[in-house]
Amino acid sequence: MKFTFVTLFPNLVEPYFQDSILKRAVDSNFINYEFYNPRDFTTNKHNKVDKQMVGGGAGMLMTPQPLFDCLDKIKESNEEAYIIFPLAAAKPFNQNDAKRLAKKKNIVFVSGRYEGIDERVIEKYANEVFSIGEFILTGGELPSLVMADAISRNVDGVLGNSDSLVMESYEDNILEAPSFSKPENFQNLSVVKEFLKGNHSKIADLKYNLAICKTKYFRPDLVTNKKIKN
Repeated sequence: MKFTFVTLFPNLVEPYFQDSILKRAVDSNFINYEFYNPRDFTTNKHNKVDKQMVGGGAGMLMTPQPLFDCLDKIKESNEEAYIIFPLAAAKPFNQNDAKRLAKKKNIVFVSGRYEGIDERVIEKYANEVFSIGEFILTGGELPSLVMADAISRNVDGVLGNSDSLVMESYEDNILEAPSFSKPENFQNLSVVKEFLKGNHSKIADLKYNLAICKTKYFRPDLVTNKKIKN
């Protein structure tokens, strides 16, 4: 899996791949990444990539020419490039999207800045557009990293133990059950006793029931026909 980041600020993105799980994934060549800076493609003599919005409005907009030329270059070098724009006005990104996109060979994230990107760029090049939440950020780099992280975890080999992907939050539309570590008692707060008895069938049922309860409390919109096991 290759991630291509189109961004004016590569230094905001690259450090995230230099530690922990994603660093090991890069070192093992399960994933790799590259950068394209739209400023390298501008024909503006002042090296600008933004202009005022047609029809008025506060702030500046990333203009088409640099992004057209940049994305054309990417598509010429890799016809399998799958282009994603992080946008506030888009469908929500979810775990099923992460699993589905993990099967792609090259995902291109185009990060907007200022007041966003000229709509003509999105209309011409977007394979998909996603929002990571109902809030506004200063640029598309963080949403791109959020999606890249979620996708990477579902690429074969990235997680050392594939069982880590089993029964995570949002699998089967429920949140993950509470988890506990040793010691069994800490400052008079104890682990659920059933977890200590070694009956894996009962533990599995209990975790399922706790997951249903947690989902009903935090995300009742996800729970439709889920029932507690007796």
